Amino acid sequence: MILTPIALNRLDAALDRFAAGLMREARAAFAAIRATSAERAAGTEAERHQLAALDVARAYGMAVHPEGIACAFNWDGAALNGGTEAYVILHEVAHYRLAPPERRALPDFGLGPGPDTRDREGAERAVSVAVLEREADEAAASLLGILWEAKLGQPALASFLDQNWLEGLERLAAAHFTAVVERLLADGLWSSG
Repeated sequence: MILTPIALNRLDAALDRFAAGLMREARAAFAAIRATSAERAAGTEAERHQLAALDVARAYGMAVHPEGIACAFNWDGAALNGGTEAYVILHEVAHYRLAPPERRALPDFGLGPGPDTRDREGAERAVSVAVLEREADEAAASLLGILWEAKLGQPALASFLDQNWLEGLERLAAAHFTAVVERLLADGLWSSG
């Protein structure tokens, strides 16, 4: 859900203003994102994207529930709900990469319910992270998933907009993006090269 929608005829100017506030590594990350589509894939293209995202999940060692299994969580502590959109899958893989081993065994990584969580009470009971740490983890997972979308040639710009990276455009958006890129670089989760 985009908090502050930007009219399509003003999007390029907004993206230019955002880019102008970025530092070197963040500028490279944003360039990769901006080079993708702002429109979600549909039909067979969306199916291809989903399969590619599931390949990424498996490459990082995540089990995936078989098709047709009703999942109460995107990640139930043992396996991923593979029946969702590619960008959601990549976001969950990013959470998996960020989570220490003890949090990988918790529903929704101990961060509380996500937008697609059906067992919201169960996810709340599994929370093991303070609010500020949850926000930092969410930002890092959001951006890492978006960067993977860009690397795969998927519509990363659509996720960038949906996940509100332009919120506070005139104040803090570029600085926040830069800080998260620097965290991903420092943690060895992304490379600007």
